[in-house]
Parts: sequence; C-alpha cells; structure tokens
Amino acid sequence: MEKAPSYDATGRRKSSTARVQLIPGTGKRTVNGRTMAEYFCRHALLQHVEEPFQLAGLADSYDLVAKVRGGGVTGQAGAIRLGVARAIVQSDESQRKAFRSAGLLTRDAREKERKKYGLAGARKRFQFSKR
Repeated sequence: MEKAPSYDATGRRKSSTARVQLIPGTGKRTVNGRTMAEYFCRHALLQHVEEPFQLAGLADSYDLVAKVRGGGVTGQAGAIRLGVARAIVQSDESQRKAFRSAGLLTRDAREKERKKYGLAGARKRFQFSKR
C-alpha cells in the first residue's frame, strides 16, 4: 500500500517557529494537538492562517498538522501562514507566482528592538527636567 505524499515546511514570524505538515485529506486543521478554532480564539487569526488555502482554492483538499513554539498567538499565526504557503508551493509549483504577488512567501523580518541602557525602552526616554 502506497502512502499519500505529505508536504513539510517551516515558517517563522517574530520569535515563533512553526513546523507545518500538509496531508491530502478533508480540511482538518490541528495546531499543537488542538483544533485551530480552539488554539486561535480570534477570528482574524483564523482567517490569517486560512489565507493561503483560500488563495489556492484548496480549503478542503489538505489536512493541516502544525507544531508551533515561541512568541505569542499573532506571531504563531503568521509563522503557520508562511509554512502553509511554502508547503502548498511545494505541492504545486504553479501557485508560486500568485503567492509571491500576494506576499505570502516573504518572511516578515520585523523583530522586537532591544532595550538600550539609560533609556526606558528601546527608544522611549525618561522625562527630562531642566531644573
């Protein structure tokens, strides 16, 4: 018996890393062993993760199994989204152009800027008093 091909990819956003696996199936989505609706409580985050599926028209064609670590839920959703987009391109190379123009294959490199010594935060200063 031949095993159906699965597509693995990695996505990163902020300090989150997601290992994504797409398996041909019925559209079941799990993140860290829970359903995606349980894991991401906000509707906007669910839409964010589903965007590559919607663009490719593969909403019910693949099951998603994602293992995500680090960061908060927004960064984790962005990491899964990038991983899903990369996995879909792996399965069907003709999607690359559409995904590239939609910005789904570009890693968002924005990270938190470190706090500097002598300042209240990365850029915020303490109140200046002349007298």
